Amino acid sequence: MMSARIFAVPLILLACSVSGAQTAASSQGAAKPAARAAATKAPVPAKKSPAAVATYHVAVAGHAAAKGVASGAKSTAVAGRRVVVAVHHYAERFTASSFADNLTEGDVVTGEDPVVREAAIEALGNMNGTALAIDPSSGRILAMVNQKLALSSGAEPCSTIKVAVALAGLQEGLIKADTPVNLGGHYSLDLTHALAKSVNLYFEVLGRAMGFERVKHYANEFGLGELAGYNIPGEQLGVYPDTELPEAQGGVGRMCSFGESISMTPLQLGALVSAIANGGTLYYLQHPTTPEAIATFEPKVKRLLDIQNVIPEILPGMQGAVNFSNGTARSLRANFAQFPVFGKTGTCSNNGTRYGWFVSYGDSPTGRIVTVIFLEGGREMFGPKAAELTGEFYRAMYEHNYFEPKTPVTTASTMMQGGGGR
Repeated sequence: MMSARIFAVPLILLACSVSGAQTAASSQGAAKPAARAAATKAPVPAKKSPAAVATYHVAVAGHAAAKGVASGAKSTAVAGRRVVVAVHHYAERFTASSFADNLTEGDVVTGEDPVVREAAIEALGNMNGTALAIDPSSGRILAMVNQKLALSSGAEPCSTIKVAVALAGLQEGLIKADTPVNLGGHYSLDLTHALAKSVNLYFEVLGRAMGFERVKHYANEFGLGELAGYNIPGEQLGVYPDTELPEAQGGVGRMCSFGESISMTPLQLGALVSAIANGGTLYYLQHPTTPEAIATFEPKVKRLLDIQNVIPEILPGMQGAVNFSNGTARSLRANFAQFPVFGKTGTCSNNGTRYGWFVSYGDSPTGRIVTVIFLEGGREMFGPKAAELTGEFYRAMYEHNYFEPKTPVTTASTMMQGGGGR
């Protein structure tokens, strides 16, 4: 039987140096994605049983100097104990622009749903980013705004990588939604709250418990490091590295909390969350743009993921990100609350450019829809902003009656042919 606390993470020094991006209350970070031409499959490593999970010392210092961080000391109480924690203040300078004109220039829109596309354009405004909507029951792309960015080689996934890491930990049998994971001293947290609040230390601990080879195995299984689309012109490949990030840079823990050294595309993230929304089928995403392709469209299954039994364990945390008062995507509710939305934010930066991610699926009365909004630019770009825009996206579709049940149109000819009365 699994222990209620399968991970113990003693802090050798309670006066520990924890960068502001790596404390349990934050999900900010920075990365420099690695590059490679294509993904290769490693042999499937053996699973680790919960009993074999050892005690982990989490090293989370060493990034402050490289990130332009000033630090100081702060005394605080954790579970009634007085500890001293290093407090870091970020002074990173952003040089990229957060705004752009002509976001839709060059987009191929034949075959897209005009209501969904117009709602995505309205939500983005002049923010430099891309918006993607997917039917998770088939993998069909309903709208893709700013296709140049959507089909690019992607960027660091930031905290959205936690979705894949959570699924991996659940499949390994290491955790459930409510399993307390000890993060040092008397501080424990479960998956639901770790996802909702995007607690980096939790996912560092979970990643280190699994080890790089297991984490990589699941990431590749979930579609990272390979093309997500089926014959989509211009789609580029995201990167999942073959080797672990050096320990001096945070190792597998950093990869699992911030996605450092990983490059993920909006299509890859959308395909993975579509598999969560539909019960485990990883479809090739398709974007039919010719009359023939539209007329002959058929879903194409890439593979079936063995996640049916663990999906109920991850959903409370994804819904909590939106519904909890301290959830990282609570800004979505300012614009939309008509039906449940499950999602995950991500925020990080690289060389003066800040990234803001939000992926979600909405459980509407007429079926589920997956959306991805990815922003890049300056300080204005962060995950909660992408969540706010996603709320506007859903709101615009709702106001155009997109989620209203569709009544079949009955004509005299169909009634004469026996086509009415359904």
